[in-house]
Amino acid sequence: MTSFVLPRSIEAINPRDWETFAPYFKELAERPLTPENLRQWLTDWSDLTRLLFEAASMIYIEKSQDTTDEEKEQAFLDLIEDVFPQSQVAVQSLKERLLTFDPNNAALQDMTLVLRNMQNEADLYREENIPLFTEASKLENEYDKITGGLKTEWDGEEKNLSQLGFFLNDKDRAVRQKAWQAISDLWLSQREPLNAVYGQLLELRQQIAHNAGLPDYRAYAFREKGRFDYTPEDCLTFHEAIETAVVPALRRILNRKKERLGYDRLRPWDWVPEKGALVDDSDGEPLRPYQGQDALIQHTLNIFNQLDPQLSRYFATMAEDGLLDLDTRTGKALGGYCSALPLRNRPFIFMNGVGSHDDVQTMLHEAGHAFHVFETAELPLIWQTDPPMEFCEVASMSMELLAAPYLTNQYGGFYTSPQSARARIEHLEGIIAFLPYMAVVDAFQHWVYTHPQQAAEASQCDAAWTKLYDRFIPDIDWSGHEDSREAGWHRKPHIFTAPFYYIEYGMAQIGALQVWRNSLQDRVGALADYRQALALGGTKTLPELFASAGAEFRFDTAMLTELVDLIERTTAELEKNTLS
Repeated sequence: MTSFVLPRSIEAINPRDWETFAPYFKELAERPLTPENLRQWLTDWSDLTRLLFEAASMIYIEKSQDTTDEEKEQAFLDLIEDVFPQSQVAVQSLKERLLTFDPNNAALQDMTLVLRNMQNEADLYREENIPLFTEASKLENEYDKITGGLKTEWDGEEKNLSQLGFFLNDKDRAVRQKAWQAISDLWLSQREPLNAVYGQLLELRQQIAHNAGLPDYRAYAFREKGRFDYTPEDCLTFHEAIETAVVPALRRILNRKKERLGYDRLRPWDWVPEKGALVDDSDGEPLRPYQGQDALIQHTLNIFNQLDPQLSRYFATMAEDGLLDLDTRTGKALGGYCSALPLRNRPFIFMNGVGSHDDVQTMLHEAGHAFHVFETAELPLIWQTDPPMEFCEVASMSMELLAAPYLTNQYGGFYTSPQSARARIEHLEGIIAFLPYMAVVDAFQHWVYTHPQQAAEASQCDAAWTKLYDRFIPDIDWSGHEDSREAGWHRKPHIFTAPFYYIEYGMAQIGALQVWRNSLQDRVGALADYRQALALGGTKTLPELFASAGAEFRFDTAMLTELVDLIERTTAELEKNTLS
C-alpha cells in the first residue's frame, strides 16, 4: 500500500516550491522495498511524476501564453532554479534503487524499454551538470523573450512576427517582399544579442558533455535523447539521400512556379523555408480558410468526425475543457506545440493562428500529438506513455495527411473542392520543400557541436549555415540580402531551445508518408494501424513502432525516391481538380 496520498490537482499545491514535492520523494527513497511491493512503489512514483510534470507543463504554458508577464516568468524561473534541480537529484536516487532489482522480477515484466532508458539516464547523470542545465534553460528563455517581443508597425497597426508571417503567403509579390523585409529587419536588429545567447549555450552544452565523459555535445545529445536505433552517421546518410532524391524534385517545383508566375528569378520572399511559405502559383484568391479560433475549432472538429468519431470526441473534449489556445496575440511566444498534462491524461495545444492554411496544417499536426496522449492513457505507468520523439512526430505528420481528404465544405471542412485541391498541393509540395531545409538545420548542428571552437565565432556559424544553404536550398537569388541568409539559423528556434531536435521531423515525415501511402489502398486498415501504434506509447522500439504503423524505419535513397514519386503523381492528379 502507498504511504502517502497525492493531491488530485495542481491547484491544490504550490508547484513553484520544491518543498511541495520533497516529502513524497523522501518517502519513496526511504520506503522499504521488496519484490512484493515493488509494483506499488513504481505506481506511486509514476503518480508523483504525473503531478510534477503537469505542474511544470502548466507553468511553461502560462509563460508562453504571455512572455511579458513578469509573474509568469518568475514562476518558470522558480521551476528551473529550484524545483527541477532538486527533482533531478531525487529522481536519480530512485532510479538507482530501481536498477538494483532483477529485471526479470514479475513487477518489471512490462518495463524492458523503460529500464533500458532509465539505465542510460542514470549512467549519463552528473550532479555537476544540474546548475548548467539551469543556466541553459535561462538562456533558452531569453531567446523566447527576445523573439516573442519583436514587433513593428504594419499599415498603422502593431504586428508581431507571427502576424507578419501571415503576409508571406500573399499573392501580391510586393506585399510578400514588404512582410519579408519587415521580418528580416526585426531579426537582424537582434543579431548581436542572439549571437551572444547562442555562444553561451554552446559553452554550457560542451561542458555538460565533458562532465559526462563524452567528447562533444553531439555524442551527449544522442545519448540523452535515447537514440538507440540510429547513429550520427545514419543522419548524414539521410542528408545525402535528401540531396539525391528530394532536391531535384524541389528544383522542379521551383522552376514550375517561376515559369507560371513569369518571374525571371525567385527571391527570398517567394520561398521562406523556416515558415513553410512557398509562393502560391495557382489561380484564384489566397487561401483564407477561417477567421478566429472558434471557426478553426469547429471546422477541425467536423473533419475529425469524418475521419474517425473517436478522434473527434478527443478533440471535442479538449475544446470543452479549455485546452486550446490557438490565436496569435502580442507577447505570445512564437510557434506551436502540444503539451501533455499527465495527471489529467489530457493534452494542451498552443499555436499562433492568423487565419492561414499553414494554421490548418498546424492544427491537424498538433492534434495528432494530442491523439497520442489520449491513446496512451490506458498504459499504467507514465514512462510507458513516453514514445521516442521520432515516432511522436509520425503521429502528428500522419494526421495532416490522413485528414486531408476531408478539408472540403462537403465534410464541414474549410474549402471548396478546387480550394481543397490547392491546399493539398501546397501541403505536399511543402513536404518536398521541408526535407532539404530539415537537412540544413540538422547538418548545421552536427557541424556546430563537432566544431565547438569554430562555432564559438558567430561569423563561422554564419558561414557554415550559408554553405549548407547552397547545398540543399537551390535556385533562390539572395543578392542584396546576404546578411539575412547568413543569420538564417537565428530564425529556427530549435537550434537555440531544443538542440538536435529536428531530424525527428524528417524521419517522421518518411514514416507518415508511408502511413498515407497505405491509406490510399486501405483507409480503414491504415487508420487502425496508426491508432494501434499510437496506443503502444513507449513500450516498443522505434523500428517496432514504425512497423506497427505499417511503415519501415529506413531513410535511404530508394525509399525517398519512391515517396517523392508518389507525391509528384498525386499533385499532378490534384492539379486537375483545381480547374473544376
